[in-house]
Amino acid sequence: MNECAARLGVSLRQTEDQLTRDMLAATAAFMNCVGGVNGDVPTELTLTDIQSVVKTLLGNNAKTLLDNIEGEDRFGTGPVRNAYFGMMHTDVTSNLEAVQTFIQVNNYPSPMNALHSEWGTVGSVRFLVSSIGSVSQNASALGANVYNIFITGTEAYACIEQDGYSASFIYRPPIYDGPLALNASVGYKFAEVPRLLNDTWLINLRTTLS
Repeated sequence: MNECAARLGVSLRQTEDQLTRDMLAATAAFMNCVGGVNGDVPTELTLTDIQSVVKTLLGNNAKTLLDNIEGEDRFGTGPVRNAYFGMMHTDVTSNLEAVQTFIQVNNYPSPMNALHSEWGTVGSVRFLVSSIGSVSQNASALGANVYNIFITGTEAYACIEQDGYSASFIYRPPIYDGPLALNASVGYKFAEVPRLLNDTWLINLRTTLS
């Protein structure tokens, strides 16, 4: 039962993540990367593209999600600013690492303050990666996949439970009542909708790979 509950819990949260991802891809305001050199529209990710998004969010009074991490006297580390979250697909990690001023998580002054899915930071954006990150297939001008990086401030979006209907774990034990009831069954159900709360506090930065 404990193993089933753990695995179903992962499935539940990933399902919620996928629904939220699809909502953001369909409704969030977007900016195309334009500072790269791969000749596509959008281009690969660059520092100027990230700075453009941060400038826009700051101009819209979007609050950062994370406090700064102060610098320490440790070799190869650097301080980390107050930051927005950037949520992206794992395929973009190599391009992210090539961006000027990128700091990997292991070069934070205090890596224990990083989130489990965090890959690193550029300026005022700390990037979280997932294999179920948003991808628009063959959507670039040259027919390449376009990767959606959702850069968000505080309270830009939420998942709203419908009629207070929180997620439920359901277990039906086996009973001796004929062949149709000899096996146990487990599952979950939930009723919620993801939605933007303030569409000026979240921007979808669209990029291709180099």
